[in-house]
Amino acid sequence: MKSVALLLSALVTPTALLGPAPAAPAAVAPAADAPPAESRGVAAAARTAAAEGIRFGPCPAVERLPAPVECGTVRVPLDYARPEGTRIPLTVSRVRASGPAAGRQGALVHNPGGPGASSTWFPLAAELPAWRRIAAAYDLVGYAPRGVGRSAPVSCQDPADRAKGPTLAPTVPSEVFKQERVARARTYAQGCARRTGPALRHYHSLNNARDLEVLRAALGERRLTYMGASYGTYFGALYATLFPHRVRRMVFDAPVNPAPRQIWYVNNLDQSLAFERRWADFRTWAAKHDKVYGLGATPGEVGENYEKVRAELAAAPAGGRVGSGQLHAAMLQALYDDRFWPARAGALGAYLKGDPKPLVAQAAPVTPASGPARDQQAESTDPGNGQAVYTAVECNDAPWPEDFALWDRDNTRLAKLAPFETWDNVWANLPCAYWKAPRQKPLDVRTGPGVLPPVLILAAERDAAAPYEGARELQRRLSGAALVTERDAGTHGIGGGANACVNGYLERYLLTGAVPPAGKAGEEGGTPVRRASCAPHPEPDPVSLERRAELRLPSDLPGRGITARLGAGR
Repeated sequence: MKSVALLLSALVTPTALLGPAPAAPAAVAPAADAPPAESRGVAAAARTAAAEGIRFGPCPAVERLPAPVECGTVRVPLDYARPEGTRIPLTVSRVRASGPAAGRQGALVHNPGGPGASSTWFPLAAELPAWRRIAAAYDLVGYAPRGVGRSAPVSCQDPADRAKGPTLAPTVPSEVFKQERVARARTYAQGCARRTGPALRHYHSLNNARDLEVLRAALGERRLTYMGASYGTYFGALYATLFPHRVRRMVFDAPVNPAPRQIWYVNNLDQSLAFERRWADFRTWAAKHDKVYGLGATPGEVGENYEKVRAELAAAPAGGRVGSGQLHAAMLQALYDDRFWPARAGALGAYLKGDPKPLVAQAAPVTPASGPARDQQAESTDPGNGQAVYTAVECNDAPWPEDFALWDRDNTRLAKLAPFETWDNVWANLPCAYWKAPRQKPLDVRTGPGVLPPVLILAAERDAAAPYEGARELQRRLSGAALVTERDAGTHGIGGGANACVNGYLERYLLTGAVPPAGKAGEEGGTPVRRASCAPHPEPDPVSLERRAELRLPSDLPGRGITARLGAGR
């Protein structure tokens, strides 16, 4: 799946104990197909981490985290089969629970997805209204997973070799264009192997789950309370399968489909189809507000005007920096979160009226020299670090088709139904066709009745980045899991966001362990399931660029503010 440019931006019948969970067993049985050497390595690394702990102190300036946020480091094995060998540092951040000590429930660890995203900013959520009661009960803990930022960073490309724009994004790529992208994918995969070396094989989701177990031990927690969004739900689910007796509470927000057959090639095909539906949602919304934006009175007219802008930028990039590739990336970003819709529609409307400046401001590539760093750039001195980690993890996680002819066949068919995102998704993942590091066998995510405490799944029905079927599949695989659905909505990552109903479920679960009750038998193959739903959050208000300036509203949400980052991810 394509990585996300956004990064931080919810039960009625109690089914778990109030307050801290009881102590976990001294030893945890590994999953049936977990390699014995790695299982022993995780146990050894967790014992070491528990003894060493984490020495928290002021955060380094590069993290840009103000007091009272503290930072520290936990060291994990590069290779869990050899825990006595090389250990790599993971950057950890924390803000202590603000409430009375008697009400403290431990640490809440967060991962926003990616792969390639850091949650070191997560402690800042303590100041947001939707998180204050949670922050009173929990230490809010973020961290940079292996490969990300200062956590033994992965690199695949010299920064000077990165395309800075303008670039093209044709809906129907020519054979010449395809072969150019094949060559680029080969070169990128080779760069990953050359720049990261033999360590590259150890950057994958199973190790991310194992690192989470070592982090739990280092924090001094007997059981883990965790919230993962998007890709963070996948290795969270791996953790639940590998270490079920170490789980206290887990929230899976915008889950990706964890079925082994989906990882990751098929998930990307499903994602491209879902983005086409979300693109239709945007065009329908823009058409309703044609008087504000002037993009067309019907979804079809909006689409025609978008293609007009796209063609003009391909021929003459705006400001010399924004081609059709930059336009399409900016529009894709808006399909993750509808708060971007007014700004994007305003910029498109202004361009059609002869003013390209708003579009350039929103879509031009950002470099350290051209303005404030975007989130993934702030995570590492290498601006391509996020994409490098994304590529390494996804390519290492599972087998991929190695013949471009198969990619070409599958996606040519798909693009006839879903032209908006299909080929861009191919180019984002094509290095995996030429990957030389060993591939992992995807773990069969699954827990039986009574093995795992109730966990909470949050999903928006029209999420494009993580299609809704993934949430249903995860619920089927984690026995006793509860699913809360935001109906007729498509923002990717909904916990702590704009929907008070969702946030209520999230808060009650984290504070009390309560999940929605099981429904009637027969709802899912004769087995009662725990489900609840929330009405959608309101659509974004149509505000013109001129009116936004008058009201002093930002013309874009680049992901730097915490409210633009909560719940984002893959």
